Amino acid sequence: MQKIRYSRYFRLVFILLDILVISAVFIYFYLRNEQELFADVNTEQNILSITVLVFFWILLSGRTRLYSVPRTITYTLYLERLVTHILLFIFGVVLLAKVSNNDFLKQDRALMGLCLFFVLFFLKSAIFFALKYIRTLGWNYRNIMFLVDDTSAKMLKSILNERKDYGFRIWEYTQSENLNLENLVQFWRKNGIHTLYISAESAEFYREKEEQIYELAEKCQVRISLIPSVINNFFEFDLSYIETQPVLVRVQFPLDNLVNSLLKRTFDLLFSALVLVFICSWLFPVIAVLIKLRDKGPIFFVQKRYGFHDQIFNCIKFRTMRVNGECTTKTTEPDDERITKIGKFLRKTSLDEMPQFLNVLKGEMSVVGPRPHMLLIDDFYKPKIGRYSVRSLVKPGLSGLAQVNGLRGDNGDMEIAMQKRILADTFYVKKWTMSLDMVIIIKTIILLITGDRHAR
Repeated sequence: MQKIRYSRYFRLVFILLDILVISAVFIYFYLRNEQELFADVNTEQNILSITVLVFFWILLSGRTRLYSVPRTITYTLYLERLVTHILLFIFGVVLLAKVSNNDFLKQDRALMGLCLFFVLFFLKSAIFFALKYIRTLGWNYRNIMFLVDDTSAKMLKSILNERKDYGFRIWEYTQSENLNLENLVQFWRKNGIHTLYISAESAEFYREKEEQIYELAEKCQVRISLIPSVINNFFEFDLSYIETQPVLVRVQFPLDNLVNSLLKRTFDLLFSALVLVFICSWLFPVIAVLIKLRDKGPIFFVQKRYGFHDQIFNCIKFRTMRVNGECTTKTTEPDDERITKIGKFLRKTSLDEMPQFLNVLKGEMSVVGPRPHMLLIDDFYKPKIGRYSVRSLVKPGLSGLAQVNGLRGDNGDMEIAMQKRILADTFYVKKWTMSLDMVIIIKTIILLITGDRHAR
């Protein structure tokens, strides 16, 4: 097994650092009011207040999983946990101010909460990216291997090879076809293997030696991770227990809940109405004039797409191509000659999607959700990719988890790229939260401002 020198201490260091930051902010605001921190009258009360805040922070992390951060987590998902945790913590600070006799808490709790939010947000984001950068340099890595190189394994390998910041070093095992357990153990020891990935898709390959592999891995302290097949129904099941017996139960998706669905729809209506009134009211005429000046033809392009429960709706966009007869039968290509000059700008900035806020108002789309594809793309991939239709269990969105993580466009191996995109969409359907929607919106706005290199 690979020796882990420092990773085990990361969580403890992060917790201690957060405690220092919380205590420092508390003390700063107390001294800011020109009060003595440990005066006889207030010493016990101040120590108790800091202690309560620290314990609340740590106990809350058990719920938000703030310190259970696997190296494979994306910043989008980490940001969701971080923002949720900090906002709940600030709510706790406000409650403490209500019941506390400290005058400065009653006066400065809003400013103190704001300060805590920004200090903790930027500090923990900086630490997150610092760790990612260290791993891209080849430090703090994990030695891993795949037993069989099947479709599921290839897709996971593709992800890990692209994301050097995850810190995985893949060792190729070339003797899979004639599996010899002694040679496998020697391979583990020679290369210091930390994790062995076994794909359920190729379970028949090692079925006879499965029990022995697990026993040897336990003796050699090699962790085993199972890769479920992307063509099965694992997205629709959760692990539960009847006493101590594990069972797979039918999952209840978050947006199946009426309260969650109403919350999302209310947000969609308010957000799209504000955007249409304060941004689109002046932006639409400007874009319309630019389209008309550059090319004759309609301002808007309307295309049929699959929506909620595969209901077909008319998706509205600004026209970015010259009028042609291939718009519904041919996808966009690199340096596509059909795209106009203003169309290139609109696509690069995603401004061509702005009219879809009208689809949101009509209830056909949501602000955040899986992006709707052309009908021919959906019809082509549905029979080829397992659980493709799970994405239709929520309304399609103007932006989604796949898009803010760079999973868009038609570059590279489209089979692998589309499977990654579908996995991101199904993850969103299964793990939806309102805070995740907010993080995706923030990342989308940042991409609009800085430009998305994957957009074309």
